[in-house]
Amino acid sequence: MSTTTQEFEAPDTIARAARAADSYHAETDDLVGERMVLNMGPSHPATHGVLRLILELNGEIIHSADPDVGFLHRGDEKIAENMHYNQFVPYTDRLDYLAPLANNVAYACAVEKLMGWTLPPRGQALRVLCCELARISSHMLGVGVCAMDVGAMTVFLYTFTEREKIYNMCEQLTGARFTTSYTRVGGQLRDMPAGFEATVRQFLDECSVTIEEISKLLDKNKIFLDRMVDVGVISRESAIAWGMTGPNLRACGVERDLRKDSPYLGYEKYDFDVPIADEGDCYARYQCRMEEMRQSIRLCRQVLDTMPEGPVNLADPKSILPNKERVLMSMEELIHHFIVSTQGIDAPAGEVYFAAENPKGELGFYIHSKGGGVPYRLKIRSPSFCNLSITSKLLPGHMVSDIPAILGSLDFVMGECDR
Repeated sequence: MSTTTQEFEAPDTIARAARAADSYHAETDDLVGERMVLNMGPSHPATHGVLRLILELNGEIIHSADPDVGFLHRGDEKIAENMHYNQFVPYTDRLDYLAPLANNVAYACAVEKLMGWTLPPRGQALRVLCCELARISSHMLGVGVCAMDVGAMTVFLYTFTEREKIYNMCEQLTGARFTTSYTRVGGQLRDMPAGFEATVRQFLDECSVTIEEISKLLDKNKIFLDRMVDVGVISRESAIAWGMTGPNLRACGVERDLRKDSPYLGYEKYDFDVPIADEGDCYARYQCRMEEMRQSIRLCRQVLDTMPEGPVNLADPKSILPNKERVLMSMEELIHHFIVSTQGIDAPAGEVYFAAENPKGELGFYIHSKGGGVPYRLKIRSPSFCNLSITSKLLPGHMVSDIPAILGSLDFVMGECDR
């Protein structure tokens, strides 16, 4: 399926030129001065978490940058290899903890691919709704924090107001605001509660207005443009070579979105555009995320308008937990519940890889099964790790004051970077 793109044009007064990293080094080598090694992070607000940058400076100009990660490492992959498939769902919340609903879905889809399961239409549509709400929430934080990093405090207040509304909806749907643990292998914890659809529609209307307000505040703001335009330029070739995905890749002119290129959960049934920019700078990455939020609102409305009736979970008596009410009333159901809870899903032997288009990029799960309820090996392809790795090439030649703008525009989260 061909990808539909939304092209952005830079203001005529702004000159954009892609500068190679080699020229950065050449410029700094010509300067005379004593170089200084500076640690930025891991406890620094501009590094957005426990990221440590080892900077070699020539005055205020960065000569080299070495990202040092691993301060948040928790061994999620090994933890997954020692518990049943459904037991690992809460740990996926803690990967990109700004979009837990989307993490849950990506992991569950990977296990379902191993099992050969296909969700009922309503279950698929509900997952799409969860993923797009998570995308809006994540991009709201990305745009708001990036704007605050370069001095736009008001935008931060706008975006966090909308995120609070999404957290209220998460609480209504899942019972939790932040770490939702809503998805199950084979379905969801529960269907949409009464009144949830009306709440979502009201939010979509309000959020559309807020996005346009943010656009008015930033798109032609001279301070914002000076800090973002022509800063942190990534070429198309470099973005591909370093394995970047998501909005960071699409801002470099690469038309790749798994929702279009490898559709899952029925994404091929919905009409939406994939924003693409060619400039590859901080401003282009900001523009891509703004347009993606508009497209997510468009997707959510289509999901609600076409929401099918029926169950949200698979009807598999051997692998899916029975209804709680039946468990309390029937000995057979209680035994079934006990077997599934203690032994887990009886997965076949084999290897699968499934990747979803998460807000940060391609979140992939590789599962190697030797049969039974526990994976033999599980590996996570975290988009933040790949997106962040380019900083060693990207930062040299910039000023120290450019670091907050560049890191904010990359929009990484250390929870999934370190795993």
